[in-house]
Amino acid sequence: MLETLGGGSPFLADLAVREHDTAITVFDSGPDATVAQALAQLAETDPAAPRAAVAAAMRRAKRVVALAAALADIGGWWTLAEVTAALSTLAESTLRLAVGHLLLAAHTAGQLALPDPARPEHGSGLIVLGMGKLGARELNYSSDIDLVMFYDPAAHPDADSLGATFTRIARGLVTLMEARDADGYVFRTDLRLRPDPAATPPAVALPAALAYYESLGQNWERAAMTKARPVAGDLVRGRAFLDAIRPFVWRRHLDFAAIADLGAMKRRIDMHRGFVPETDPAGLPGWNVKLGPGGIREIEFAVQTLQLVWGGRDPALRDATTLGGLRRLARAGHIARRAAAELTVAYRLLRRTEHRLQMVADRQTHTLPEKPDELARFAVFMGCDDGPALCALVARHAARVRARYAEVFGPVPDLVGVVPLDLSGPDLPEDTATRLRALGFHTVEAMGAVLRGWQAGRMRALRSTRARELMATLLPALLAALATQSDPDGAFVRFDAMLSRQTAGVPLLSTLERNPGLLARIAGVLGAAPWLADHLASVPSALEGLLAPAAAQAIPPATLLAARLSGTPLPEEVIAVASPFVRAEEFRLCCGQLDGTLDVDAAGYARTALADAALGALLPAVLRDQGRKHGWVRGGDMAVVALGKTGSREMMAGSDLDLMLLYSHPPGVTDSSGGPHGARHLPASQWFIRAAHAFVAALTAPGRDGPLYAIDMRLRPSGNKGPVAVPLPGFVRYHAGESWTWERMALTRARVVAGNPAIRGRATRAIAAALARPADPAQTRADAADMRRRLLRELPPTGPWDVKMRAGGGMEVEFVAQVLQLACGPYPGCQTTADAVRALARDGALSAPEAEALVRADRLWRTVQSAVRITVGRGAVALPAPAADAVLRAVRTVSGFAALDLPALPGTLDATAAAVRRIFEQRIGSLS
Repeated sequence: MLETLGGGSPFLADLAVREHDTAITVFDSGPDATVAQALAQLAETDPAAPRAAVAAAMRRAKRVVALAAALADIGGWWTLAEVTAALSTLAESTLRLAVGHLLLAAHTAGQLALPDPARPEHGSGLIVLGMGKLGARELNYSSDIDLVMFYDPAAHPDADSLGATFTRIARGLVTLMEARDADGYVFRTDLRLRPDPAATPPAVALPAALAYYESLGQNWERAAMTKARPVAGDLVRGRAFLDAIRPFVWRRHLDFAAIADLGAMKRRIDMHRGFVPETDPAGLPGWNVKLGPGGIREIEFAVQTLQLVWGGRDPALRDATTLGGLRRLARAGHIARRAAAELTVAYRLLRRTEHRLQMVADRQTHTLPEKPDELARFAVFMGCDDGPALCALVARHAARVRARYAEVFGPVPDLVGVVPLDLSGPDLPEDTATRLRALGFHTVEAMGAVLRGWQAGRMRALRSTRARELMATLLPALLAALATQSDPDGAFVRFDAMLSRQTAGVPLLSTLERNPGLLARIAGVLGAAPWLADHLASVPSALEGLLAPAAAQAIPPATLLAARLSGTPLPEEVIAVASPFVRAEEFRLCCGQLDGTLDVDAAGYARTALADAALGALLPAVLRDQGRKHGWVRGGDMAVVALGKTGSREMMAGSDLDLMLLYSHPPGVTDSSGGPHGARHLPASQWFIRAAHAFVAALTAPGRDGPLYAIDMRLRPSGNKGPVAVPLPGFVRYHAGESWTWERMALTRARVVAGNPAIRGRATRAIAAALARPADPAQTRADAADMRRRLLRELPPTGPWDVKMRAGGGMEVEFVAQVLQLACGPYPGCQTTADAVRALARDGALSAPEAEALVRADRLWRTVQSAVRITVGRGAVALPAPAADAVLRAVRTVSGFAALDLPALPGTLDATAAAVRRIFEQRIGSLS
């Protein structure tokens, strides 16, 4: 080790001689104990000591930790993360001592009145954020520390010249950290990452900083803030500040515009430093391992950019460390695991190289030696045989970094090299009109007027130069995608309508530019599904669901939603997070059904899991909020029971949630109690009724994108006449003797979806007991037949595509399954119609041909109903040709209908309905 220091690093060799006790301690006790002892001694330094003593203590700690970290790095005792963490901890410890000393000095001089001089930083109002590698705890061996300093005027309402005082403290901090003497220095310090550094003082007032980030903050500042961390001063206020600017840093929706912005910034940096990637191959003598092509900065840029794009939607990606961010991005599917592995290996090699370069002379250098003899000596210091071997090793990894960086920031191949359309002049040029007709468009003159309006920026979404540039790039591919539809002109009109409803075009167009495959899927929606196209125009964030990688789609919605919610959110916060998440996932499911990648069963199951996740997140938030307002009902709890298609996990696009709310509390607890001071206590029943109303109100509140869900609670005991929440003992009594046949039929699909485990178990057992109650089979059949006759009179089908209500339709299939379960059951766990029918056939309640016909009809009806809803919405009387084609494509996924054509579809539906009606009348009763 000593030979390595002497041969590779004059700085470390001198330091080892000067700090020989430290070197011996490292060899005897290990680097961990050495660093811990140095930091402990630093922590014992009194911030009220003279400035010279404080400075000496900081420099002494720096020398000891620097030597111990270098020995641990060279000797392989510490990983890269352990080395950078030790250096970062040293920086934080010295900063806290220096800040405490400076605050105490200002307090003693009467410039500030600290709340607790014994703890100068506590409540001081001074925020010191570590940025860059300090914020991420990834400091280099010889690194600047990037700081941003704010102060809160509210912490010192009576102080005069507060800005001048904190400016002096900021300058004093830089001096303490940077000043050199015979004992060295602590850290070079950079304050230039603050808002508008050319025009603002070193310490910026907090209100001004917040106003800046809310109105003028740029993407590079967002990227910088992803690594920000309070490292000294008033840590509580520092964390509150980062919470306040979280919406600025982490945009709620996907932000592909950041890719172009940050990529352009990196190119400007390269040009400023004279780097030309095509002519500056990595690994040559003189190559910059940090800023050169394929260097450390490109890994960091790639990770931060992908985090900015996806991190607003998925908080689990918000890891300030480069390698941690890579792991999370790979786990979520936003970067290939092989790519992440390559970047991880390259990052570790390049950072180790960077550390060795800086150890040579304690200089902030990142450049490989240019002279052959110096390069040879450094190669040995790195553990390589010679200079060419080191250059080859570095070049191999840098080339991989360069390739992966290009995958993030490079041009989109599918949109490059396409001949643009000529839209010059007042009239549409003939060659452009010819190209449009060749694509399949007919109303080319009207299209020309629209396209010229886009080009001129008459539409709000296209007023910015960047938006028009993006549109010009996208236009040929966009028109080609629209032309594949059966009605290209209609698809074009819908795209124009969608674009006209956007407040800004850059986010949408950047998303399309970076994800060319989306054009085909959007074109399919615009061409075949006017209802879905209207939804996309109203809620453009719904598009994000199509971009979620397969890895993210495999994660349960409850897990994804929980990751987006932090702490103990209020109901309105749950809805604010759940709404865009549900909208995006719902749109993805609809598109999957439309393009045939999801069948009705898979989509129904996924859609129901989504609703379960939202209900499961909202209920505890509502109950907590109720407790804050009115105290708690000791030992009480509430459960949500899903019925109908929600209970059977067969939800379709636009499905209501059929819900029932059950609650319970100990008999001796009659009122709420506890809670915050002044909470208004309520009788227990009223407490739960109010909580139920709050739960329903949150789900149905008309937010910016509409209500989260429509709710139907008519299936609870006594229907709309009963209370919105039912006590569990009352539910048990009601179903023990008073419930109607239709209410027990509804329970066959009941499923408890939210609530604590204890009440969920009790509610599940109560439902099973209600279904197990003996029933008169003949009376049950008669009641069901009578109810179906009444529905046929009062709610006749709206048209041939109302396959639920039509004679022999989906409702009659469900009636057969539910009535026979009551008459022949119980059949626990058979909430879906198909499962119930198969179980009934096994027990002989249905013949095998009857069961096969009912299962097939059930899937057909749900497929048709779902496809109609996705294309034209509810209540369709007639289908336009593109929608009918979409329905036919969906029907062909049902077993036995693969060869069906459009003319034969109505006859097939009629024959299926006739078969269902025959089974209904044979097993339930006549409807004539």
